[in-house]
Amino acid sequence: MKHFLPLVILAGILIPGARAQGNYEIQVYASDTQAPHTTMFELHSNFTADGQRKTIGGVAPTNHAEHETIEITQGLNTWSEVGFYVFTSERSGDGVQWVGDHIRPRVRVPDSWHLPVGVSLSTEVGYQRAMFSPDTWTWEIRPIIDKQHGPWYFSVNPALDRTFHGPDVKLGLDFSPAVKVGYDFTKKVSAGIEYYADYGSLRDISTLHNQQQQIFAATDLNVSPVWELNFGVGIGPTAATDHWIVKAIVGRHFDWGRQQRR
Repeated sequence: MKHFLPLVILAGILIPGARAQGNYEIQVYASDTQAPHTTMFELHSNFTADGQRKTIGGVAPTNHAEHETIEITQGLNTWSEVGFYVFTSERSGDGVQWVGDHIRPRVRVPDSWHLPVGVSLSTEVGYQRAMFSPDTWTWEIRPIIDKQHGPWYFSVNPALDRTFHGPDVKLGLDFSPAVKVGYDFTKKVSAGIEYYADYGSLRDISTLHNQQQQIFAATDLNVSPVWELNFGVGIGPTAATDHWIVKAIVGRHFDWGRQQRR
């Protein structure tokens, strides 16, 4: 029964779900969840070197905007976690602005199932202010499938987004996939390509001109079991995408149960 419960939850939360990640949390998820009695604190820093320069539809420009996101993830048990985000934006003349908050529960298939790939499911719901996103209340459903094969690492996140309040409510489900291919050059240095996209509504896929697509050259530094370091530079080749973004993720694990388990 305990092995069946994760499958029930996986199936139970596969319901319509938010817009793309935007330029606040640029990350392809791995299937692992945070261990119980541990917490991960992450700072996502994303600078748009060349982006939207004008206010369009009431949405603030992104050009030369610095987006800082605080992410706190708590492990619940061996197969589930919950994460919380605080999004901020800083731009010359605007000061530091609060953008919004999201909450993200996630479950994964237990190791005891012995699947050939890692599988988990993330669902993220939250609010963002209209001056940063016309779709203020959104929900994302993100399946995650990954695999480490020798020095190679592969992860696919075929996310589905749903707007609950805003102009895109009528579009229904939106398809926003993300893919990562990495290679371990050493035990501490891994590098590869990350791809992010928003293809638009499943009922009416956008033209290439209107799709959001980003390609990042990224590096992961495995300098310590308690630290997570990711750096990347990305280009947006389509007209609807910010053209150049520099990103960094700095994370720190804390093990609150270490003393009890000694």
